[in-house]
Amino acid sequence: MGLTSGDAESSATGSFEVRLPPQPSSVAAARGQVRDILVASGRDDLVETASLLVSEVVTNALLHAGTDMLVAGEVGDDGLQISVRDGSLHLPSLRRYAATSGTGRGLLMLEALVEDWGVSRHEDGKTVWFRLDRAEAGDVPVAPSTDGLGADRDSVAVELRNMPLLLHAAWQEHSEALLREYLLVNLDTEGSDPIQLHAEATDAIAVLEEHVPRARLELVPDRVMDDATEPMVSAPRVQVRVPLESVPHFATLDRAIEAALDLSDEGLVLTPPTQPEVQAFRRWLCRQVLRQAAGGAPEPWQVPSDDRDAVTIPDGWDPTSVRESTVGLIAADYASRILAVSRPAAMLLGYDDPDELVGERVVSIVPERYRQAHVAGFTMYLLVGREPLMDRAIPLPALRRNGSEVPIELVVHHQPLGNGEGVLVAELSPAP
Repeated sequence: MGLTSGDAESSATGSFEVRLPPQPSSVAAARGQVRDILVASGRDDLVETASLLVSEVVTNALLHAGTDMLVAGEVGDDGLQISVRDGSLHLPSLRRYAATSGTGRGLLMLEALVEDWGVSRHEDGKTVWFRLDRAEAGDVPVAPSTDGLGADRDSVAVELRNMPLLLHAAWQEHSEALLREYLLVNLDTEGSDPIQLHAEATDAIAVLEEHVPRARLELVPDRVMDDATEPMVSAPRVQVRVPLESVPHFATLDRAIEAALDLSDEGLVLTPPTQPEVQAFRRWLCRQVLRQAAGGAPEPWQVPSDDRDAVTIPDGWDPTSVRESTVGLIAADYASRILAVSRPAAMLLGYDDPDELVGERVVSIVPERYRQAHVAGFTMYLLVGREPLMDRAIPLPALRRNGSEVPIELVVHHQPLGNGEGVLVAELSPAP
C-alpha cells in the first residue's frame, strides 16, 4: 500500500493497516488504532482487553525482531482480528500448550485470553495474529467471585492447586535477584521505562507473597531429607486475591524474567540461569492468574516432562576423571544436566552403560517425593551458596532404572571453573 513509517489507512467498515517503526512509541500507536476501530464499530466491550493484547504482541516484535512492523486490524461479525508482521524469522511454537510448557516470548497473555491465535512464516519474516470476540472470555476485570473469599469488585480470586511451596520460595528469591540486575542494566536504555517495568513485576511477586505460605522446613543437614518430602512441601490449594490493577503485572513479570534470563545466558548479569522446572513454574503461575482472571478454570501444577539433551562440556573441565573412576561418581552442570558417569555409579543405579545417563537431568535419579526439594535446593545453592547438603555424607534413596529405590550415601562437591561456570560432582556409594 506504499505506507511509510507511522502512516495508516482505515475504512468506515472498521479496519486499519499501519506500518510502525521499531520504537517504544509504536506500542501506544498500535493501541490507539485498535481502540479507534473498536469504538467506531460499537465494540467498546473489547477495548480494554484488545489494547492489552496488541501491546503484548507489538512489544514482542519490538524486543525480538527490531524491524518495522505492519499492524493490521479488522472488526467483523466474528469479532476483532489483529495481525502484526515483522522481519524476524524466529517463530513461536504453533502447538497448543500444556499448562507447564513454555510459549513464544510475550505470548503468555495472548494464549490465556483470546479465542484463537497463530503464526505464519514469510520469506522475509512472520506474522502473529489473534482473534478476540467474547468480552467475557477476554476481559481482565471479571465479575465478583463467590468462591468463599468474599465478593470484591476490585479484585479477582485465583486458586493455585498443588502449589509447590519450596519451589515458590526458591523461584521468588531468584526472580527478585534477576529483576534487580535487569533494572540496573536497562536504566540507561533509551525509550524504555525499566523502573515502571520493575515496579509492575515486583508488584506481582508481592501479591503472591501475601498469600502463599512458606514451607515449614528447617535446613538442618541431619533432618532436611526427612522434612523435605511430598506432601509436606506442597499445598493442595492456595487462594490468592489479586487486585484487578495487578492482573496485567503478571504478564509484565513473565516478560521481564524471560528478558533477564536472556541476559543471564549471555553472561551480562551475575544472577545465574535457573533450572527448567523453575522457569516452567513461573510460566504456570503467571498463566493461572491471567487465565482465571479471564474466567478460566484452575489448572494444577504438574512437573514438566524433560527431554534428554546433548551435553556441552564446560570449558576447562575434563570428564575423563569421572568416566574412568573406580568409585561411583556423577558430574552435572549448573542446569543439573548429567555430564559424565562412572561405571560403578551406573551399576549402582541399575544401568549397564554409563552413557545411558549422560544428557539426563539429575532429577531422573531422585525419587519423586524429593524432587521439589532437589530443584529448590539446587537453585538456592547457585544463587546464594546455601549448601546444607554440600561436602558431607547424606544418606538418602536413589531411583534405579527399573523404578525401584536403592539406599545410598551421597557426598556432593563443587568444582568452580570461573566465568560463572562450574561442575558439581556427586560421589555415590551403597548405604552402610
